[in-house]
Amino acid sequence: MTYKRWVFVAIFLFGIGLAFGSTAPAGATGFISEEVVALRELAAFLASLPPALIVILIFLKNTSALMLSFILSPVLCLVPIIALIANGWLIAFVSAVVVQEESLGFVLAGLLPHGIFELPALILGQAAALSFGAMSIILVLKKESRTVLVSTVTKDVGRVLLALALFFIVGIFHTIIIVALLEEQTRDLLMVNIKQNIKYLIVAFALLLPAAIIETYITPLLLT
Repeated sequence: MTYKRWVFVAIFLFGIGLAFGSTAPAGATGFISEEVVALRELAAFLASLPPALIVILIFLKNTSALMLSFILSPVLCLVPIIALIANGWLIAFVSAVVVQEESLGFVLAGLLPHGIFELPALILGQAAALSFGAMSIILVLKKESRTVLVSTVTKDVGRVLLALALFFIVGIFHTIIIVALLEEQTRDLLMVNIKQNIKYLIVAFALLLPAAIIETYITPLLLT
């Protein structure tokens, strides 16, 4: 599947998170009350730091989250999927709460300036992670692994389920790390995919820098 299609998949997953977040019950605010307090303490601490350092910290936080998602994406693409849905949910949920306490204009002032860069970076970066993770899983189930599974399915359905579990849990790491390094064709396919998606990650990182600058210098002015 092309990268453009993975972008649409990422947007869809993010939209699912937005839908869940916007329909979350009002009583759910109690579940994040402690997190809100912790975030306020963190914000107070960051306010005491030089603005340039805050920009660097925000940028490093966002880029490290994208890199972690990319690296762990071969594990059934769970990390990028969870990241997209969770971010959509959090934005919609917090926005709904803030609208009730403040106003829609307050929410837009807090989100739009840096969100113009940060949200596209999230979508582009996580789409690259989904693309890489899917390619890795396909390579795991290719050739020898696929042959074993097909032969097993004719014998015992239970053994197929066990084989699938073992292939996905153990085979992902074993095949990608060992087989991909030893088999030239597999290694080449994986390297082509990595090179393509690294370019999109770089674009995402480039977007996160102005997002961090705006979040540090402009957003606080708009909120006050």
